[in-house]
Amino acid sequence: MEQSLTSWLLPALTLIIGGAIGFLVARLMPNTAPNKMQRQMDDLQDRFSSYQQEVATHFNTTANLVKKLTQSYQDVQEHLSDGAQRLALDELTKQRLLAALHADETYERRERLTPPANNEMPKDYAPKPANAPGTLDETYGLKGKY
Repeated sequence: MEQSLTSWLLPALTLIIGGAIGFLVARLMPNTAPNKMQRQMDDLQDRFSSYQQEVATHFNTTANLVKKLTQSYQDVQEHLSDGAQRLALDELTKQRLLAALHADETYERRERLTPPANNEMPKDYAPKPANAPGTLDETYGLKGKY
């Protein structure tokens, strides 16, 4: 009986100890991998957030610079216009200078010279006369009767 108890107890204890070791290893090992993956994921999220912030800052700065550029252009136009008003010797010279300064403004506002002939949408095929054969006809492109 002792021999059967020992032969039964030794594998059972080995199984319990192996299960405990496996449980501990399984508990410790997965925590390292998800923590590493979680850290990488958090790092990528932080980098993406900082990139988005940088893009937003870039476009805000660009908008402000374009606004300043537009204002500077308007200031230069106004300065040249005032100079033409004050410094032109005669009325003809003054009118020519002012016309040259404001030429690009009138060009942008110019309407189309001739309206379109009709409001029909353009076709994606060439129209054909009513009695002419279509491109899928057997005799299309042939000169004589065969």
